[in-house]
Amino acid sequence: QVQLEESGGGLVNPGGSLRLSCAPSGGTFGSYSIKWFRQPPGRKGRDFVAGITWSGGTTHYADAVKGRFTISRNIAKNTVSLQMNSLVPEDTGVYYCTANEVWGQGTQVTVST
Repeated sequence: QVQLEESGGGLVNPGGSLRLSCAPSGGTFGSYSIKWFRQPPGRKGRDFVAGITWSGGTTHYADAVKGRFTISRNIAKNTVSLQMNSLVPEDTGVYYCTANEVWGQGTQVTVST
């Protein structure tokens, strides 16, 4: 079964940038849409952040990240990235990628001084 692996999280100052990556192990993304969600600290639920269709590259974003985050795909490398700029403390959380109901284990993003 395909598993998803996220990478690129870390600690960054407000106004800084991070780039997250999501890659499938044991397979490919196929024709599915790939989405990023995040789980803020102290909350059980996950919020949609951004999504992209693997075939056509159509993107969509949550209002909270429009203009700051960019989701993209690299067909040659079989990866999906989330470029996060102008980060604010409210962006703190565990970021997950998901495709075809498969979820990665998440990567921690902390925006703090």
